[in-house]
Amino acid sequence: MQPSSPASAPTPALSRRTMLAGAGAAALAGTTAAVGAGATPAAAAPAPAGAAGHRDRTVVFRDVRPYGAAKAVDLVVVDGRVSAGPAPRGAKVVDGGGRIALPSLVDAHIHPDKTTWGGSWVSRRPADGIADYVAQDVELFRAQRRPVAERAYGLMSHAVARGTRAMRAHADVAPAYGLAGVEGLAEARKRLRHALDVQIVAFPQHGVVRTPGTAALLEKAARAGLVDMIGGIDPIGFDNALDEQLDLVFGIADRHGVGVDIHLHDQGERGIRAMRGIIERTRALSLAGKVTVSHVFCLPALSDRELGAIAADLGAQDIALTTVAPSDSLVLPIARLREHGVRVGLGSDGVRDSWSPFGNADMMHRAHLLGWVTDVRLDEELADCYGVAADGGADVMGLPHADLRPGSPADFVLVRGECLPQVVVDMPRRDLVVHGGVVVARDGEFLA
Repeated sequence: MQPSSPASAPTPALSRRTMLAGAGAAALAGTTAAVGAGATPAAAAPAPAGAAGHRDRTVVFRDVRPYGAAKAVDLVVVDGRVSAGPAPRGAKVVDGGGRIALPSLVDAHIHPDKTTWGGSWVSRRPADGIADYVAQDVELFRAQRRPVAERAYGLMSHAVARGTRAMRAHADVAPAYGLAGVEGLAEARKRLRHALDVQIVAFPQHGVVRTPGTAALLEKAARAGLVDMIGGIDPIGFDNALDEQLDLVFGIADRHGVGVDIHLHDQGERGIRAMRGIIERTRALSLAGKVTVSHVFCLPALSDRELGAIAADLGAQDIALTTVAPSDSLVLPIARLREHGVRVGLGSDGVRDSWSPFGNADMMHRAHLLGWVTDVRLDEELADCYGVAADGGADVMGLPHADLRPGSPADFVLVRGECLPQVVVDMPRRDLVVHGGVVVARDGEFLA
């Protein structure tokens, strides 16, 4: 870089949040993340499929303020990476106008196949639990006039315009859909390979065991190379088959050399038993660094001693976790987990699907929500929230940090603002989004 001129109330009806929270959710302990711009990324998780390659070009982004620094610099990008050297004569110049430069964000948990984004309004009906939501998923899927690939592309390109550089995308796999979800996401990923790195998870939303035919579809998706990870869901609370589900999921992943990402909403003893089963199989199959557990609502209620013990086991097996920050009682205790080397990322979850009318695939907004639900107020705490959405998600996906240092991927956003904490609170428009040194969105609009 070269110097330049200075330039809520409770909801009575059952909803996704109240259904997942259940009764008696415990208070949160230790939520803010100890993530800094210079954190060392984990490299053991599976690399994203469809990642964009190097760009053979040099671009100078003039007059930008990395992380809101007082002094503006010129950010030199060579072949898609930040360079420490001077820009060669005749290099392309993009004027940053004194804007703040921040790492692009990573959505570590999202469901683009379910979305109605860009379509007509959908009126939702009451639901009595996961099985009811699943039935409504099928109804909505059959009512859609646009295929998965079109809907997913619309949402994923919108996410890029909001500053997302990578995402782990879950696609429902069940007899009701076949492989339409993963195939649609694969098509959208291919169209967006210049702007977005994507990992696809084959997610058995209807259960692995309780819905016959699902396990065979998961195997088929992995064998065909359509997915990067095999999913699971509440082995006890939903599938009622702890060992059978985990043996199936881990067996498929082991045979085909893919990762595992399991949804775990179960709280209390059921959740902890499932976590122990996941840890045991990760160790037995030597899958350290290739396993993620999403949501993990059983952890926030643990005592500090209990949490420390299970966090140590997670760290030893390099099992990553993701949270969508649904509430103060269910968000993961990120700082405590990171003390044991546990990688923790932040995600959007569902976006305008049958489960909820809410969601926007804007990870800056999700960082804002993380600060809101954890009731932070200090500058360093707000900056940590951004770090979870940027570096934390990169760690979960096995990506290098886009920390604007020499050698890092030139994946960043330019926004107007005073400083990073203020940006997290105010969520300004992403004026410029850069991926691999190439401008892929401007003024909030994706550049196809």
